[in-house]
Amino acid sequence: MSLAWKLDNAWHVLLGLWRLRKCTQVGRLPRVYGRPSVINLGEMIIGDKFRFLSTTVKSELVTHPGGRLEIGSGVFLNYGASISAHKLVQIGDGSQLGSYACLMDNDYHSIEDRDKPSDSQPIILGKNVWLGVRVIVLKGVTIGDNSVIGAGSVVTKNIPPNSLAAGVPAKVIRTFEVKKP
Repeated sequence: MSLAWKLDNAWHVLLGLWRLRKCTQVGRLPRVYGRPSVINLGEMIIGDKFRFLSTTVKSELVTHPGGRLEIGSGVFLNYGASISAHKLVQIGDGSQLGSYACLMDNDYHSIEDRDKPSDSQPIILGKNVWLGVRVIVLKGVTIGDNSVIGAGSVVTKNIPPNSLAAGVPAKVIRTFEVKKP
């Protein structure tokens, strides 16, 4: 590793600590590229070696009063990602979210009475979950460990572990076994 690479990496870790200063807890060696919007009115817990891009398009992390956002270790969020937690959004270790991924545990209003707030239901992403570009995950969804969600999908129901799912609404296309080293 060159000295330039080490200095660049150290700079992005310092930026990460600064940009994530509003979080409740931040693990070791976060790297942030660009200027994300971080609004923490609840609890925001981020694990070690978090990588967060907000370069081409601003990314945003939001917790509302009483909301909790838990991001595991080794998680990568690409630019344009939008995550909002009124109750709970949990992202497991090693997960990767593509550009413009959107996770919101609340609809912000009821269908019948648009002045009435909607109920919140948790979103849980297991370990090593990959979301493609422009994936939307709706409230109340759990995506199992090692699953992959294809680009442009809207996830409205739970996806089991070790699954490839895609479509609107997302459906399991196939399952697979994860090879262990």
